[in-house]
Amino acid sequence: MAFSDRLKLKGSRFLGTGFFVMLLMAGAAIFILFFEGERPVINLQQSSAFVGKNGKFHYTVIDTKSGIHTINVWGIQDNVKKMLHAVSNPRTKYTGAAGPHEDTGTITFDVKKEGFKDGPMSIMIEATDFSLRGWLGGNKAVTTKVVTVDTIPPRLEILHSEKYISPGGTGIAVYRLSDQGSRHGINMNGIFTAGFPLGNGRDDTYISFFALPFDTENIESLNVSAEDPAGNNTIVPFTAVYQPVEQKRDSITISDGFLETKIPEFQQHYPEMQGDFVDKYLYSNSTIRIQNNEKIAQLCKNPHSERLWQGSFNRMPGSSRAGFADHRTYLYKGEAIDQQVHLGMDIASTQRADVRAANRGIVTFADYLGIYGNMVLVDHGQGVFSLYSHLSQMNIAPGDMVDQKTVLGLTGTTGMAGGDHLHFSMLVHGVFVTPKEWWDQHWVTVTIEEPITASKF
Repeated sequence: MAFSDRLKLKGSRFLGTGFFVMLLMAGAAIFILFFEGERPVINLQQSSAFVGKNGKFHYTVIDTKSGIHTINVWGIQDNVKKMLHAVSNPRTKYTGAAGPHEDTGTITFDVKKEGFKDGPMSIMIEATDFSLRGWLGGNKAVTTKVVTVDTIPPRLEILHSEKYISPGGTGIAVYRLSDQGSRHGINMNGIFTAGFPLGNGRDDTYISFFALPFDTENIESLNVSAEDPAGNNTIVPFTAVYQPVEQKRDSITISDGFLETKIPEFQQHYPEMQGDFVDKYLYSNSTIRIQNNEKIAQLCKNPHSERLWQGSFNRMPGSSRAGFADHRTYLYKGEAIDQQVHLGMDIASTQRADVRAANRGIVTFADYLGIYGNMVLVDHGQGVFSLYSHLSQMNIAPGDMVDQKTVLGLTGTTGMAGGDHLHFSMLVHGVFVTPKEWWDQHWVTVTIEEPITASKF
C-alpha cells in the first residue's frame, strides 16, 4: 500500500473515531439534559396524624432539577380509593427546569362525602418530574402517610361556671371532658385560657381560671370549648353577670429631684432613650411600661399544670399606698404630661422590709425589668401568678420552689418607685387582676373551693 494511501486510511480512521467521540459526547449531553435521575421530594410532615369530618392536610413537593410535572393525591381506606387532588403543569421549555421547583398545598375534603369512615386511612401522594426517564414518564416519587379518621367531637359537660364577675376579677369553670387529648379551656371575648386537670383521681374533670381585664366594658361571648387533634370542636356557652366597679382616679406630681434620681437608672438599662429628662421619663412610663407588660405576659404563657397553692394568698404587712386599677394622671410643673393605670397594690412598712412569697409556687423570673425594677414572678400553677417589684434585694432564682415562709427579697425603690415599698400584683394567664380577691379566704372558698367540691356529685 502506498504511503499516501496509508495516510488517507489513518485520516479516515481518525475522523471516524472523532465522530464517534462526538456522538458519545452529544449522547451524554442529551442524557444529562433530558434524562436526569433525581426524584421529586415529598413532605407530609406538617400534616396532623388525625383527620376530622372536614379533612385537611398539607403537603410540599420539591424538584430542583427538571421541575414538577404532576402531583396526584389519593385517600385510601379498605376498598375505597379516591382522588383528592391533582396537579398537572405544562412543559414550559425543553432544557433546564421545565416546571416549578416547588409546590405547596393545603387539601380539604368532606370525609363522609368521599366515602371514608372513622378509623385508619392512608394518604398517598405521587409526584413526577419532567425528566425523560421512566420511558419518558419522568422520575416518580411516592409517599404514604397513615392517619386516623375521627369525626366524633369531644363530649363536654360544664359542672360549674362563674355567675358574677367584675373588671379586674377572676372566675372559673369546672367541666368534664371525654377526650383528654383535646385543646380545651374558656373563651371570653375572643381570649382563650387553657384548662388543667383537677387531679385527685378525677382524670376527666378540668378547671379553667379566667380573668376580666380592668378595662372590660361588657362580656360579649363566654364559653367552654374543646377541640380534638382531628379538629372536631365542641362549644358550650355559659353566662356570667357583669358587675361594674368604680375605679379610683388620682394624680402624681413628678419633681425634678425624682427625675434626677430615676432617669440615670433607666438610661443604664435603656440607652436608646433620647431627649431631656422629661422626654426620657415619658418614654420610660409609656413605651418601656408596654414592653415590660408584654414581657410579663410572655412569662405567664406556659404555667405549671398542677395547682401548687392552697388557701388565700398572704398580704405583706404595711399600709396601702395605691390600689389596683387606679387611673393616674402625672403632673410636671402643674401640667398633665401622662396618664397610666396602676395594675397592682402598693404596700409600705419599713425600709428594706422582708418580702415573702404570698403562696406556694415556683419562681419563674427574678431580674431587673424596667418600671418594675428588681422583680420576682412566682408561678402558682394553672395560670395563677404573683408579682413582687421595686425590690432592693432578691434572694432567690428562677426554678426555686417557694412557700409563704420564703423571703424573696427586700423592699426598695428600684424601677418607677418614689419611695421604699412593695408593688404587689396578681395575674391570671398574664392578665392583671385585683389582689384583694386572692387575699380573701372567703372569696377563695366560695369562688374556687366549694365549686370544686360540689362538682364531684
